[in-house]
Amino acid sequence: MEETLLYWSNQITSLEFWQSLLDSFVGLGPFVPILLAMVESFVPPLPLIAIVALNVAAHGPIMGFLFSWCGVALGGILMFAFWRRVVKRFFWRHASKYAWFRKAQGWVSNCDTSTLFTLAMLPFTPTSFLHLTFGISDFDGRRYIATLLAGKFVMVAMMALFGESLSNALENPLYLILAVALWVGMYFASKVFCRKHHLD
Repeated sequence: MEETLLYWSNQITSLEFWQSLLDSFVGLGPFVPILLAMVESFVPPLPLIAIVALNVAAHGPIMGFLFSWCGVALGGILMFAFWRRVVKRFFWRHASKYAWFRKAQGWVSNCDTSTLFTLAMLPFTPTSFLHLTFGISDFDGRRYIATLLAGKFVMVAMMALFGESLSNALENPLYLILAVALWVGMYFASKVFCRKHHLD
């Protein structure tokens, strides 16, 4: 059992696995790249950056970016709807008894739209936590989704740029330096902002 889990954990975190998966479904058009990006919203450990990079490599920078953003957006909307329409509606009385619930409510009450946009934009922010806390809160749903879509648009664009830089690195090593610098910058910016808002 442990060997099986170890095998699949190694598989889903390897670029070769996702590349072979994309190649096997290439005839289905945009369905698979969108679905792969969407699944990351349900399984956070999946490497979204790898999925975006593969989408860019398989479909080009523009279509790869659009497919990835659509998947991330759809996954985020579904997760938010789950917490708002299912958990909050049917388990509100039980959840409100827990300290983590009250803490999440207090955190959302101090979070404005610009902060939410920045958190959604930074790739190392725990997005699943955002869906949960805003889903069970009284925060306006339309404003959350609009801000989420805008933030994820910028985030996926940065990831697509990273993926395109990796694709061009074989021809010009300067692109590899650009890709690494971009990713390191996003990592530290995410860590600083998350620490500021007590998400570390």
